[in-house]
Parts: sequence; structure tokens; C-alpha cells
Amino acid sequence: MAEERRRFSIGYALAPKKQQSFIRESLINLARERLIDLIKIDTDKPLIDQGPFDCILHKLYGDDWKLQLVDYKAKNPNVVILDAPEAIERLHNRISMLQVVSELKIAQNDRETFGIPKQIVIYDAETLRDHRSWDGLKFPVIAKPLVADGSAKSHKMSLVYNHGGLGNLKPPIVLQEFINHGGVIFKVYVVGEYVKCVKRKSLPDVLEDKLESLGGLVAFSQVSNLANNEMTDEKYYQMMHLDDCEMPPQEFITDIARGLREVMKLNLFNFDVIRDTRLGNRYLVIDINYFPGYAKMPSYESVMTDFFWNVVAKKERREVVENEDNEDKKLVDKFGIEGVCQ
Repeated sequence: MAEERRRFSIGYALAPKKQQSFIRESLINLARERLIDLIKIDTDKPLIDQGPFDCILHKLYGDDWKLQLVDYKAKNPNVVILDAPEAIERLHNRISMLQVVSELKIAQNDRETFGIPKQIVIYDAETLRDHRSWDGLKFPVIAKPLVADGSAKSHKMSLVYNHGGLGNLKPPIVLQEFINHGGVIFKVYVVGEYVKCVKRKSLPDVLEDKLESLGGLVAFSQVSNLANNEMTDEKYYQMMHLDDCEMPPQEFITDIARGLREVMKLNLFNFDVIRDTRLGNRYLVIDINYFPGYAKMPSYESVMTDFFWNVVAKKERREVVENEDNEDKKLVDKFGIEGVCQ
């Protein structure tokens, strides 16, 4: 009789909206076929009383949740936490978020280069009014909340055309120089070693000679949403054919993705990239998000299930090695002979 293969359990702790979009029946069923059971963690009960889990998948914040994860890991050292809270927190600040790009050890060539737009952080209204403190930036600028914690407030951004639009902003904010990029943004999804780049409509280019004649600012929630905003020029998007837009080289994007993964020590994230139309081969990372809307990614169920399987299979191999090492140690202690199990 064939030995029954062991099943793996992955506990997930997600906010209701994220759970609804990500934990779909199609994902649950495909994971189940691969011997992986996705189990909802009851956040009203202590984590330590639930499980046991081979892996914990989460996107919750707060000191209490962090302490629960630490306690669970201490009592279950082989559990895999996706991902470490301290690594995720770096993405909650829009300055430290993009500083990771400068830490990448990737050789750049003449064909494609990358970086980030010029940006500064404004902590108070007085500094916002004092134009001398940020003379290095040119209009237009994107104003983003400094905190990027996934809340609705953190998504409220503005495209500011001139000084007249600054009065409605509320610090602390980040002012990021807007770069014309042909109305296209590239969203790069990372799931472990898997990297997928897709293109979306974005903010239309802004002509410099029209800055003063435009309104002070336009508010929006996400860069890709402004394409549908009533204040944008619909003709711009009718003339622009997204399908004709050339994708960045896959190898180039993959190198950046793997570099970010290594520096941030995260497995689940996406980053937004634009192509500077002034240079053509210059790409700028403008945002990085933890555990994004993967359900928007083509075939997300199979991608996530393959990733889950790699995580739990690697965990099992590590446990086997540890058990073998422990058995060897016991025999050495008993007989004084090394390698008896080899």
C-alpha cells in the first residue's frame, strides 16, 4: 500500500477586503490539489492557540500582531512567516521605501538604466510654504502621504501643477517630481522567484508651457486611476494605444526584482516603473507595495500555489536534514563514531 503523502497547512491572516480579493475558491481548490490547505486564522483568538501551521501568510499590522508572530515562531521554530514584519515596515514610509533602489548591486549598461525620481519629504506647513527649501524640484510634482500603510488615507495623492496647488496639501507628505512617461506605467509583480510585468494606463504627459494655465492640482487614489478621472483629456487615451507600447526588457526587470527581493528580504511585493520619455532607456521606480492585488495578475492561482509548494517543500527538506543531523549526533554521543548513518 502506497504511503499517504503528508498535507501542509498555511494559515492566512488578512484584512477582510484583502481576504475577499485574494482567497478565492479557485485558489483554495488548486492549493488543495497540491496537498496544501489554506486555513483562515481567527484574529479574535490568540495565534498561539491555533494551528499548527507550516507557514503563516499575513498582511496585518500593529504591535500586538507582531508580538503574536514572535511568540508563535519561538514555540514553533520551523514555521515560515511570510513575510517578517520588520521587513514589511520599511515599505510603510515612502522615503525609506525607495531608498532600497539605491542599495541594489546591479551593473547598469548603456542600453537600460534605472533609478528613482527626485523627491523630498515635507513635515510641516511652514516648510511647504517656503519654496526655497525645495528649489531642487520642478513642477509638476506628485504629492503623496509619507505613510504608506495600505489605508485609504495613504492612497490619497495629488498631481500638483504649480505653486497655487500647494495650499490644499496636508503634511507630512512626499513631493516627487513628475516625469513624463507616455501615459503608461509598468507594474511588476514578484512572488518569490517569479516575476511578471504588466502595463497599465497612467497619468498623461504634462506640457511645461501649460503648467500655469492648468488648475492647481488634481486629486486621485492611484496612478492608474487618473486615466478614468473626469479632469483628464479623454482624447489623449483614445490616441494612445496601450498594446503598441513596448515592454521593458524582461531580463532587466527581473534583475531589479531579484535585487529588491534580496535587499528588502521580502517574497511578496510589486513595484511600479515608468519609462522617462526624455531618454527612452531610463526607467524609474516610483512605488513599492507589500502583498499587492495579486488577483489582478494573470493566472495568479497557479503562480501562488507553485510558490506555496516551494516554501513548504523547502521547509520539509530542511526538517529532514535537521532530523538526520540529530540522529547522527545521538549515535556519535552513544558510540563515538561519526557518519554511521551515511
